[in-house]
Amino acid sequence: MSVKGKEEAVPGEGFDDGSALMDVGGDAESSGSHGRLWNYVVTAQKPTAVTHAVVGNFTHPSHLNLIICKTTRIEIHKLTAEGLMPMHDVNIYGRVACFQLFRPKGAQQDLLFLTTERYKFCILSYDAISGEIVTWANGSIQDRIGRSADIGQIGIVDPECRLFGLHIYDGLFKVIPLSEDGHLSMDAFNIRLNELQVIDIQFLHGCQKPTIAVLHQDSRDARHVRTYEISLSDKEFAEGPWFQYNVEGGASILIPVPEPMCGVLIVGEQSITYHGGAPGTVKSIQVKSTVIKAYGMVDTDGTRWLLGDFVGNLLLLVLQKDANHQLTDLKLEPLGKTSIPSSISYLDNGVVFVGSAFGDSQLIRLHAEPQEDDETFVEVLETVTNLGPIVDFTVVDLDGQGQGQVVTCSGAFNDGSLRLIRNGIGINEQASLDVPGVKGVWSMCANATPGAYHQFLCLTFIGITHFLALEDGEIGITSVPGFRTDTQTLYCGDACLNQMVQVTKDKVLLIDSKTRELVAQYAPPAGQSILVASGNLVQLLLVVGGRTVVCLEIGDKSLTFINNKEFDSEISCVDITSCSDAFRSEVCAIGFWDVSVGLFSIADWRLLATEELGGEAHPCSVLMTTIQSHAYLMCAVGDGHLFNFSLDTSAYALSDRKKLSVGSQPISLHKFVSKGEPCVFAACDRPTVVYSRNDKLLYSNVNLKMVHQIAPFHTESFPECLCVISENLLSIGSLDEIQKLHIRSIPLGEMPRRIAYESESRSFCVLTERITVGSFGDEMETAFIRLFDDRSFEALDSLPLKDFETGCSLISCNLEDVDTTLFVVGTAFALPNEPEPTRGRILVLRVVERKFVVVCETEVKGAVYSLNAFNGKVLAGVNSKIQLFIFEKDGEEVSGSLKIECGHLGHILALFVCSRGDFIVVGDLMKSMSLLRYRRLDGTIVEVARDYNPNWMTAIETLDDEAYIGAENSFNLFTLRRNTEDLNEEDRGRLITVGEYHLGEFVNKLHHGSLVMQLAESDSPKIPTMLYGSVSGTIGVVASLPQKQFLFYSKVQNRMREVIKGVGGFSHAEWRAFTNERRTSPMKNFIDGDLIECFLDLDADKMAEVVKGLDVTAEELCKSIETLAQALH
Repeated sequence: MSVKGKEEAVPGEGFDDGSALMDVGGDAESSGSHGRLWNYVVTAQKPTAVTHAVVGNFTHPSHLNLIICKTTRIEIHKLTAEGLMPMHDVNIYGRVACFQLFRPKGAQQDLLFLTTERYKFCILSYDAISGEIVTWANGSIQDRIGRSADIGQIGIVDPECRLFGLHIYDGLFKVIPLSEDGHLSMDAFNIRLNELQVIDIQFLHGCQKPTIAVLHQDSRDARHVRTYEISLSDKEFAEGPWFQYNVEGGASILIPVPEPMCGVLIVGEQSITYHGGAPGTVKSIQVKSTVIKAYGMVDTDGTRWLLGDFVGNLLLLVLQKDANHQLTDLKLEPLGKTSIPSSISYLDNGVVFVGSAFGDSQLIRLHAEPQEDDETFVEVLETVTNLGPIVDFTVVDLDGQGQGQVVTCSGAFNDGSLRLIRNGIGINEQASLDVPGVKGVWSMCANATPGAYHQFLCLTFIGITHFLALEDGEIGITSVPGFRTDTQTLYCGDACLNQMVQVTKDKVLLIDSKTRELVAQYAPPAGQSILVASGNLVQLLLVVGGRTVVCLEIGDKSLTFINNKEFDSEISCVDITSCSDAFRSEVCAIGFWDVSVGLFSIADWRLLATEELGGEAHPCSVLMTTIQSHAYLMCAVGDGHLFNFSLDTSAYALSDRKKLSVGSQPISLHKFVSKGEPCVFAACDRPTVVYSRNDKLLYSNVNLKMVHQIAPFHTESFPECLCVISENLLSIGSLDEIQKLHIRSIPLGEMPRRIAYESESRSFCVLTERITVGSFGDEMETAFIRLFDDRSFEALDSLPLKDFETGCSLISCNLEDVDTTLFVVGTAFALPNEPEPTRGRILVLRVVERKFVVVCETEVKGAVYSLNAFNGKVLAGVNSKIQLFIFEKDGEEVSGSLKIECGHLGHILALFVCSRGDFIVVGDLMKSMSLLRYRRLDGTIVEVARDYNPNWMTAIETLDDEAYIGAENSFNLFTLRRNTEDLNEEDRGRLITVGEYHLGEFVNKLHHGSLVMQLAESDSPKIPTMLYGSVSGTIGVVASLPQKQFLFYSKVQNRMREVIKGVGGFSHAEWRAFTNERRTSPMKNFIDGDLIECFLDLDADKMAEVVKGLDVTAEELCKSIETLAQALH
């Protein structure tokens, strides 16, 4: 085993620093055989399935942290009085296998120990001063020989922090010794373990020497528990203090009980047993037959434990003890239902985090008394969306606007659901008016009290102003005394002391909110006009005559001139928003026509900071705002670009300049609040919301085509809404939850397996499976064909399948001589005594008046694993055969039967099938992919070529006529192409591997489509994309780039690898290398888009380091990456 020091990284030895590029001719933008060989893989939705979770003091001795692992990502949260506050979200170059917090003797903070499935490990600590995660140590735990354990890795930490213990190979127990300060004290070593079928291993508490308990199964399927002491000096096991033969046959978990009780809990399916390590200390309790999936300790002395089972039941196990800390009794109490847990973490004051890989994770509160409504002790405080496992999905455009939406079959067992996923933020329109020509909109409460409802909307047009009010649930024009309506308004808003203010080109009016009387006014010097205005509750900033700025103070029935300043340049926009909790602002932001923006002290007009924006477009909107305790200056320019700067409110300095291409037309910036969090709305031809997560600014487009102006509008009838002005329409609506992807959940209470969409009937067909558990723990499966409305997702109809029959495949298609779209379902009869199904059915269904009508059904000799619409026919993968069915119609009605036209043998199991023209691509269980061709002349299917690598396929799809992509069970993607140029017939029969990439996700589906709105009028070239869905809930994009663009981003990827080191010192080159049980090879003809997009989060110095030698500036690279990201996800 190799071990690296605290500051060292694991080098990518044996790997090329860059992506190996295949030397192929042709233009990637052409439609030839080499058109889609250069692929860019990027994540649209990060993993959501929780695999591990731990609680401890990681970021600070006084912080209580919840650290969540989602396969390849780690999220660090801090528990506060308001709830969980996210602190960090980091990517790990590996699939996390073991995940443990530990605290060395004398330390005040915990350290994090993790291993990956590629047999790497690291110890992470947190530097509270720099706010960064530090690699304490790392290395490899891989041995040259050894059979990987079937149950996966087990990683445990000695309670006294003397060593780590790992079971990763059958018959071996690896020991990593630790010094007292938590550093690695010596090389790791293996100890021979006689037990070959290990179920679980745990360290015991209160032992003088490190002692483990091993739950194992013998050759007769009996299960036992043995204990061993570990001698670090002899590097051997010694016989442990006790053993227990013939524990329950369903025992699967060991729970070590901490001091002072010590001992271990042996958790089975029908009993829970405590073993204290001495005669007379064994006690058991019978439980209703179940399978416990996760546990969590409530009390530090181990007297109360939370247990979660495979159907989501939450149980409380209580260990009752006497004064000598000896166990007297075990009590088990049901608490209620949760998601099916993968982890249970008790936080504080009855609050528990339930992490789930099969359903949504939950933050719950446990009550001492049952809740009145459903007699449960569990209250769900917050639900964290989990898309995993994504078993199937389809891409649809429900609104017909070019906006792709993904509908997934997500979850498992009772946590199964459909998820509707779309890019950007939707607005739920609640009221609208046809109002053309609006130039500005403001909302007013007529009361400066925080949280007060808005009473008026001020709309301004060229030469006129109107006021709207909400009366009896309807919006209409109203008269507001004191305000001018015969001219255009430049600014309107609430002011202090129950006053309102209106700014027009020739006057400033102050109106009493109660009496509606004009109480003060201000006029600019004779012959000059007010051109631009901005205000807060106590100040107004006016631009007079184009170059002069005037500051007014708003008092009790008074407008007081404070000072003014004439500038050399013409002024285009101003802002006087306060970035602190105070009403008054000490500074103002001014945008100039000379394409610059400046920050000025209002007291003496001293220049505090300035930035030259570059380009020709002048600033059109400027805004100072504070989001998540960070102050920013944002400046929008006329060509659709948005600049943002970090604003130091003590020194009033600008830093971290970022430039983003939001749209192509001038942008108007507006502040609003969503769910208590300040946000910024950038109104333009591509409206965007700017918000923050984990102290990082994020941008999410709004699903509207054009927005000119917006104003917050919060009323009793329309709470937390926005007033949105588009071309000729005023609409009032509420924003969806602000996030990159909007996800809608449709709980089913059963597991969805396949989905298809039919636009004519506007319905989804879903194959589902319901599992019910009998009183003796026996499981019964029932399968259904369900029909759902595509808008409300109301269940319209249902067909139950036969006993032992399950749905395997589903498509919607048009058959020859049938003028309507049909659903075709493939099934299998999974009989208990058959290793592989020998019977199945193909059902053809029609939707009539929103109900299923069975057109025909055909029995086949095997499971119908896959279906494909093939030129008006049905192509099916039935066990090891590919069969082509033709529909023979009976009479004029839509009825008839399916007849076999031809077929093809030679597969192990034909799990996946897709087609393009007359060519058929088959994904096999073990034999990778093969290419078949349907010959129309003689009605036969023949093999054209195949991949001879033994890949176990999980998904396939065609890239173009001669290129194909597949995913296999070692979490890799690879691309193949036909070898049509070779003169040798044998070589032409081979599919050539042209691309290889380790994705790190188990992909269940590849599907052509995009989440980004495709604008028909857009001049930018379309990038071919497909989506993938994985078991961990990831949704990703595979985009085929032109060769020139691919080569450029390959260079960027190489530079990013050199500058950015992975968390834990893990190598990016090793992580993305194609790896399975047989071989490892460098990534080829793929680019890691997630690594490329990390460039956008770097500071200026790191950006400058990355672009060295790239013949591009940091700002140009930012724009290039942002443009590509907007086009893909």
